[in-house]
Amino acid sequence: MFPVRCWPGPLCGLLLALLNAAPASAQIDRLPAEVGARIAAMGPSFDGAVLAATRALFAPIPQAATDGLSVTRDQSYGPDARHLLDVYAPPGSAPPRPVLVFVHGGGFVRGEREANIPAYAARNGMVGVAVTYRLAPQHPWPAGARDVGAAIAWVRANAARFGGDPGRIVLMGHSAGATHAASFAFDPALHPAEGPGIAGLILGSGFLKMTAEDKGPGNIAYFGPDPALYAARSPMTHMGRSRLPMLLFSAEYDPPFLGAPTVELALGACWRDGKCPRIVQMRGHNHVSEIFAVGTADDELGQEILRFARELR
Repeated sequence: MFPVRCWPGPLCGLLLALLNAAPASAQIDRLPAEVGARIAAMGPSFDGAVLAATRALFAPIPQAATDGLSVTRDQSYGPDARHLLDVYAPPGSAPPRPVLVFVHGGGFVRGEREANIPAYAARNGMVGVAVTYRLAPQHPWPAGARDVGAAIAWVRANAARFGGDPGRIVLMGHSAGATHAASFAFDPALHPAEGPGIAGLILGSGFLKMTAEDKGPGNIAYFGPDPALYAARSPMTHMGRSRLPMLLFSAEYDPPFLGAPTVELALGACWRDGKCPRIVQMRGHNHVSEIFAVGTADDELGQEILRFARELR
């Protein structure tokens, strides 16, 4: 990543500490040259066409394979048809393993489970879980966050039978999934009596603060039409009430409304904790290639996930 400069002041110092500490080289250079060139040509935008084009770029690139893993699909964690999760576990017996629960994106109105992230976790000594949740507009705020909570409750109750440690659950969300994960993790009103039940939180390129200026139809479908409610419904509002360890990541070619909140959250955590969380900018990547790259020759994010999980106590 190129050095970041800003106007002098306390926020500038924190921003420099967060971003200039990231690796100077781009692991995307380990992928075929066409991948980085095409992503750069798409630029800092995201829509269905960018998703389809990026998915096509990664289709011939091997990702985390599921062969040799124990895969248990379509486990119901609630009454809705989308209250389903898949569990990926490595073979053999071992001491209870950390559990990575991955919540997909989709702009609040779409999205499905994918194997790459949970399979990667399982291939590296964890138990991986992929979750689907209810969608807007039929299920507006706080349905997604409540579904994350219900999925975590299921994982806590069932982790041991897959070799997982219910005391070491890492919740990971990307894009809208990061919104739901952060909402659940930060807001005590969404927790069961004993607390959120997770040991750590990984958030990537999430939409973390809804405002009256945000006119995206998916955002309005989930957060509702009344701007007076947006602050209370935004996970950023509640982050000061949490002390969970965090790993944050975003992409160089994230649209600003998806990349900037990650940096803002990191700055807030610096002030909250007196120390800054790890924040990784995926140089050369866009909003979805940062996820597709996990387990490929560009394994920067994957290695950060594993290190974060190992360091949790």
